[in-house]
Parts: sequence; C-alpha cells; structure tokens
Amino acid sequence: MSGPDRVRVTTFVELSPGEAFGVFTRDVDIWWRKGPRFRFGKAREGVLAFEGGAGGKLAERFDDGTAFEVGVVRTWEPGARLVFEWRAQSFASDQHTEVEVTFSPKGEGTEVVLEHRGWAALPDSHPARHGLKGRAFADMIGLWWGELATAFRARARPDPG
Repeated sequence: MSGPDRVRVTTFVELSPGEAFGVFTRDVDIWWRKGPRFRFGKAREGVLAFEGGAGGKLAERFDDGTAFEVGVVRTWEPGARLVFEWRAQSFASDQHTEVEVTFSPKGEGTEVVLEHRGWAALPDSHPARHGLKGRAFADMIGLWWGELATAFRARARPDPG
C-alpha cells in the first residue's frame, strides 16, 4: 500500500468514560448509520451488535438467519478501551484490519479516540480502496469514521431530563 496505514478520529461526549463505552458498545446498532455505505449486508438491513465482550465478536445479523462477522473483539475494558478486528465483505477470509477505541476522562466528559489501522495488509488494487491510494484513501476512511463518530456523539448526548 502507498501512504498511511491508519486513520484516527477524535470526538468528545458529555458522559463519563463508562457511560460512553456503554453507548458505543450497547447502542452500536442505533448510532452506526444504516445503508449500504455503512453496513455489511449491502441491500439487506441487519442488526449490528457486539456479542460477548473480549473474545466475542462484532456482527451484523439479518432476518433470514444469516450473519456477517465484522471481527473478533480482542480487548474489552469497559470505560477505557475496546479493540476489535474489522473487515468488509470484500476481504478475503485471512484479511482484516483493527479498530482501537479509547475512552479518556476530559473535563466534564470523555474524549473518545478511534484509530483504524492495518490497511497496509491490503494491496492497492483491493476493492475496499475504491481505486484510491495514499492520502486520498486515508481521507476517505477518515471521513467515513468521522460520520460514524458524529452519529455516536449525537446518540451519546446526556438526557436533559
């Protein structure tokens, strides 16, 4: 691969690190945007969920009983850190990248930093790159995660009541 191997997105939520971790993991199907650009079932809409904590998985399950396993959860430290494998449907069975999310107290809330790395494992010709290389590819992935981070931040707003 040419160019960066990782992208990093940072957001801030007005919740404690434990609450932010809970919204990120428990409510993933709510804040993770729907549709073929963000989900794994192409035209089918499924339910995305973290299942089982460390050693579990992130998977999208569909009404017909099938599922797409996005990846195995490697680290599950509530309120602190989450690491999981990430793969698209166009990945070969031995191809995956890794997402690490950290939750750090900051002022009256939590700084959430998401780093998606391991893109060097995919050749420049891989379909997941959409013909983009180097910084253009990293920018595309960063903007994709930026949209998801914005949706997460909106979901993580504290209840005004």
